[in-house]
Amino acid sequence: MNLISNISFQYPYLLFLLLLLPLMFIYQRYYDKRKATNIIYSDISQFATARKTFKLRIRQLPDYFRMLAVALIIIAIARPQLNTSKDEKSIEGIDIVLTLDVSTSMLAEDFKPNRLESAKSVAKEFIENRKNDNIGIVVFAGEAYTKCPSTIDHTVLLNLLSSTESGQIDDGTAIGDGLATAINRVKDTKAKSKVIILITDGVNNMGAIDPLTAASIAKEYNIRIYTIGIGKKGHAPYPFYTPFGKQYQNVEVKIDEDLLKEVANTTGGQYFRSTKNSSLQEIFKEIDKMEKTKIDVSLYKHTKDIGGSFILLALIILIIEMLLRKTYLRTNP
Repeated sequence: MNLISNISFQYPYLLFLLLLLPLMFIYQRYYDKRKATNIIYSDISQFATARKTFKLRIRQLPDYFRMLAVALIIIAIARPQLNTSKDEKSIEGIDIVLTLDVSTSMLAEDFKPNRLESAKSVAKEFIENRKNDNIGIVVFAGEAYTKCPSTIDHTVLLNLLSSTESGQIDDGTAIGDGLATAINRVKDTKAKSKVIILITDGVNNMGAIDPLTAASIAKEYNIRIYTIGIGKKGHAPYPFYTPFGKQYQNVEVKIDEDLLKEVANTTGGQYFRSTKNSSLQEIFKEIDKMEKTKIDVSLYKHTKDIGGSFILLALIILIIEMLLRKTYLRTNP
């Protein structure tokens, strides 16, 4: 019943064409008698006790199939659609902003296929496991911007995360600007637990806001920051392109771990050094222990045209009807 109540029609007035079906039925019954060939017997008493065969009982089945196919086609041209609906409810969750470094250094391939894709992959898994949380995405390099505002619609969130690439903004590492943008996204929410997860592989070298200043602001708003330095120790292969194709150069891995530790400690968070994908799991466990709070969310469902399904079903029924007429229920003139 819920599915039927969520279906609407773009052209509902076309459904009046369904009134043709009773007329088709009456006409078929009348015309079927008129077109039948009469055979005259001198005595039919011997057939009085004869039972109708199964084939005789269903001989009009192809006619009914055709009417059903016509009904489905009429419904299809009326454009049936699953309604867009809004569902208001309260759930238990926390507000989280993933703040992701997208500078070109994140293309280093000490992680496979590279640091950025590895971070996106683990972040995707994290989002999928946090079904009741408002989650947003902020990306930064030489500047920062909001990729996705905090939302409970994780389908949209994952699509935007998947499209995140390096090179879309000025290069550099503006950690302070990334944190400030994330703080603006959660500072005024009503959630008791607010979290920023910062992932970077470098040293702060750009931006208008000092990372420690941003950390102090986060502390004032009771926002906890977890910082992650991503990159193996020592040197990492970095790709660059030449007229002879893709080449690699070993570059030194430089992560300002002291800064990242201080940012995390200032807000009551924690710093992690990620040398492999599984490192982020420790952060998830830590967040799971945090107090959750009720948040009011609006869930939206997108409109989906389902007319094609009715057309396909009508086509299948017409094929069955044709096969019955040409084979098992074939009649001779």
